[in-house]
Amino acid sequence: MAEPLRVGLVGVGRIGAFHAETLRTLETVSSLTIADSDAARARQVAEALGATAVETPAALLEAGVDALVIATPTPGHAPLLRLAASAGVPAFCEKPVALELVTIDDVLEHVERAGILVQIGFQRRFDTGYQAARDAVASGALGNLLVARAATHDPAPPPEEYIAASGGIFRDLHIHDFDAIRYVTGQEIVEVYADGAVRETPWFERHGDVDTAVAVLRLGDGALGILSGTRHDALGYDVRLELFGVADSIAVGVDSRSPIHSVEPGAPQPAGIGYRNFLDRFEAAYRAELGAFVETVIAGGESACSLHEARAALLVALAADRSRAERRPVPIQEVASAEAVAG
Repeated sequence: MAEPLRVGLVGVGRIGAFHAETLRTLETVSSLTIADSDAARARQVAEALGATAVETPAALLEAGVDALVIATPTPGHAPLLRLAASAGVPAFCEKPVALELVTIDDVLEHVERAGILVQIGFQRRFDTGYQAARDAVASGALGNLLVARAATHDPAPPPEEYIAASGGIFRDLHIHDFDAIRYVTGQEIVEVYADGAVRETPWFERHGDVDTAVAVLRLGDGALGILSGTRHDALGYDVRLELFGVADSIAVGVDSRSPIHSVEPGAPQPAGIGYRNFLDRFEAAYRAELGAFVETVIAGGESACSLHEARAALLVALAADRSRAERRPVPIQEVASAEAVAG
């Protein structure tokens, strides 16, 4: 058996603290070193888990780690990936890598020059439902795919300061749906027609954002996609993907805790309380993705979700933003380079 890894973690907010806990449970991780902009928080998490806290990401790398996990707010992702590339250390990075194409392209150049492994945190790829849906499409069980219908509905909006720097609903929230549709169908999204509205929380307008969004997607083979999203759902965190083919129709995210109910007389109702948040819904997937990253670093092989996959999802989000602003369908090719986006 290969030697367990010494792992560094930068960022111990809500998802970072969860990643820290997960890493400490992996037999393939021998030690964990933590850094955070809030040094006291880093020490608190480290002490609770028997890890080590250092003052800066640079100090973390100098301490000697075999892999880096990046769970800071989005502005920190690109600089930390460049730092990992310069140190020759493989990295796991939460999504989105960046909000602008020029930034992710710069990171790609650094990473490819260094030749390091990078895995991006699109955790739905590690959810058993999404994996089963992918298998169903790939096996031909659905027959000719007609429509994919995706939904991501938050129970309540994040704080205003988060929204102000988030890049908007398509780059922050729906980038997961764009990646999931690509992953499950095996098709590229080639065109987007998107719209949005502020329906409940007026301060979204101050940041050029919306709390409700829709989009129509066209896939590479001609199949269509329908997307809906909200920052408000009274029943909980609702994430679904429905696939309609000529041979079968299937759904991911429909179970006893689905935060939606039928008003048909006598229809069965959800037996459990709706999912509270993304960690409640995808806990197992978040753990599985880190396990996969560590195993790939140890055993070698291709990234389970590469920077190129992250770039492809960002392109769709950028096209959706342009579509909403200009109220027209936008081909992905129109935003496929930094020059095209700027033009």
